[in-house]
This record gives sequence, structure tokens and C-alpha cells, in this order.
Amino acid sequence: MVQIIKYPAREDWERVMARPDNDISELHRTVGEILADVRVRGDEAIREYEKRFDGVELSSLEVTPGEFEEAETLVSPELRFALGVASANIARFHASQVIAGNPVETTTGVTCWQKSVGIEKVGLYIPGGTAPLFSTVLMLAVPAKIAGCKEIVICTPPGNDGKIHPAILYAARIAGVTNVFKIGGTQAIGAMAYGTETVPRVYKIFGPGNRYVMAAKQLVSLKDVAIDMPAGPSEVMLIADGTADIEFLAADFLSQAEHGPDSQSILLTTDEELADSLPETIERQLGKLRRQELTRRSLSHSSIVVLKDEKEIMDFANAYAPEHLIIQCDNYGWYADKVVNAGSVFLGKYTPESAGDYASGTNHTLPTGGYAKAYSGVNLDSFSRKITFQEITEKGLVSLGPVIETMASFEQLDAHKNAVTVRLNEIISKNKKQ
Repeated sequence: MVQIIKYPAREDWERVMARPDNDISELHRTVGEILADVRVRGDEAIREYEKRFDGVELSSLEVTPGEFEEAETLVSPELRFALGVASANIARFHASQVIAGNPVETTTGVTCWQKSVGIEKVGLYIPGGTAPLFSTVLMLAVPAKIAGCKEIVICTPPGNDGKIHPAILYAARIAGVTNVFKIGGTQAIGAMAYGTETVPRVYKIFGPGNRYVMAAKQLVSLKDVAIDMPAGPSEVMLIADGTADIEFLAADFLSQAEHGPDSQSILLTTDEELADSLPETIERQLGKLRRQELTRRSLSHSSIVVLKDEKEIMDFANAYAPEHLIIQCDNYGWYADKVVNAGSVFLGKYTPESAGDYASGTNHTLPTGGYAKAYSGVNLDSFSRKITFQEITEKGLVSLGPVIETMASFEQLDAHKNAVTVRLNEIISKNKKQ
């Protein structure tokens, strides 16, 4: 049963908002050994690990054109339509993030600008496990395509039949993915980080995964490849008042709890009656879910917290920095203005977190574990680099050059100063001749 905590003192907040232990340091040795093996033996090592961990013997690691065609016939028209709508909304939202790098004259004769360039090769990890996350394919591949990434590679674990879930393949096709490989877990991260005979090496790896995948991403990011962000179990925080619909709240509370046993849901309110009533509604709805056992484990470290006023609620929420923040209050705009730490925010009683997970357009790959204090969720910038340019005219260097010389001189970097001085001397000499 979900615990109810009423009016905790501020000095106890850290304990109240504690997340499930997700220390992956003990995994680093095991994960590191697998990564090293993949780095040395490539495809051979991957096949061995797929047999050991996923229980399949693979003659080919890459999904064939025939498998793509077969998958399309296995996806229902209803799901194909839904994926099409979701893909279009995701594309529309992320395309709006394109920024024109207009030239700026910072001072007379000095013009600066920037150009956005897509990361040429990106790798997307798509979990299989308890549920095929075809939605994550769209969330990662669609903005990658818009950003201009030339190679978009997916690794995802195969089923017992050695095949990838057809919805994942269909989503990959409509999103413009270049290649899909039947590889899961640590070995998938190693394949994309180092490259193998079959899998191309990428420059940045994206996507969620279990503890082993997260540990692998952290290790390869130390020197081999960039990653999207640190990530852990999914989480949701709800803010509600007496006007909130208790059925909606219970459904939202459970929507993240069913992700996994380490997920966490927290509700904040000033309404004691709401707090006391919600557990019963959660329990009733839980009885109708297919993933009851897993969800119940998540609920064991979830809570309902009663606080004294709206200010305390927002102080608590910003200190927790949730991945998802749902605000079901009559004056949700007031709360929204006070949000400074959150991955994605859902406003009003008719805005479930599920909308962001699937089809509203925002990205569902978000910082967890409090990292929303420093990280954004995946967006168009995640798949691109900003290259700056500058052009200085003769007049510009005459104006700005002495400033540069002075600064370089005080930093005792004589060659820096001289790079300006020789040019100024050339300009002076040329002007004298005229």
C-alpha cells in the first residue's frame, strides 16, 4: 500500500523524497568485462552474449529488408494509424525547435554566426524486455532525422524467435532509421560505442534501458562516445488540490509505477481528505492491470505527501526535480510559473502523462533521478552541434585588435598577442604606402 506522509518537517524532506536505490557501481566490473570483450571480438562476442542473455542463436545480427516487409504486415491498421499520428506530432514539435543562426555584427567589422549540424552517426537503444517500446523509436529517430543525422542506428533485443517486435520495425521504417540490429543489453552499447564487423561505430548513444544498459552507457561515455544523459528508473510527481478528479490521479499515479519495480510515484497536496482517499482508488485500479506484481513493488516506495501550503509544495517539487510533473489544480498556471526543475510538465485535468509518452509531440526521453536540475530532456539540440563562425574585416581588426592585444598581454600569452599584432602592422604598412 502507498504510504501517506503528513506535514513532514523540512529537515525530513530528503528522506521523504528518497528514490529507490539505483547504485550501479557494483555492475561496473561485470559490464566492463562484457564491453571489453565486444571491443576485441566484435560480432563473435555479441552472438555469444545474445545466446547467453536473450536465449537466441543469431545467424545474422542485422534486420533484413524481408523482415521489415514481414513486420509491416503484422502491424494492425489501427496501430499503423496511431504511429503515423504520433510521428507527425513529434516531428511538428521538434521542427519548431530549429533555430536560424542569423549573423550578428558584435562590433563594427566583426560578424559572428553559428550553424547547426546534425551528428553524423547516432545509435538508439530501444529496450525490449517486458514491453516493446516502439514509442521510443519515434521519440529518438524522428528528431534525429530532422536534425540531419546521416546514420541512425537502432539496437534492440530480439524475442525468443530471434525476431524484433514488428511495431518497432514499422516505427523505425517510418521514422527514417538507417539500420536495425538484433542486439540487446550491454553488448548492444558496446557494439555501437566501438563498432564491429556488422555494427557501425556511432558518435552518440541515446535511449533508456535496464541497470546494465545504464552502467554500460556511463562507462563508454568516459572516453569512447557521448550519451544523451544519465538515466534511471521512471518517475512521476503529481500536484493536486480538492478540485482534482481522484480517478484521474490514481490512473496517473499508476501509469509510471507500472514501468518497473524501481519506478516511483509521489503525490503532493494540501488536501488531507484527498490524501486519505487516494490509496483505495489506486488499489482498485491496480486490480485491473496486467502488470500488477511489478507495479505493486513500485508502489512500495511511492508516497502521498501532505504539505501545509502551495509554497511548500513547489519547494518540495523543485527539490525533487521530477522526470514527469503533473499539475491537477484549479490554478495550475500559478504552479507552472514556479516550476524550475522538471523534465516535462503536464497541466490540467485532461493532460495525462501518457500523452507525452506517446503522441502529443513532446519528447519522453527525460532526465530522472534528480538530473532535471541540470539536464534537459531529449530535443533537437541533442542530435546536433552548433559550429560558430566569425569574419573580421580590416576595419574590424583595427577597432578590436588593441583589445585583444591587451587581454593577451595580461595573460602572458605572447603568441596570441602577436597573431593580432602582425596583422595590424601589415594594415598600417599598407595604408602608409597608399
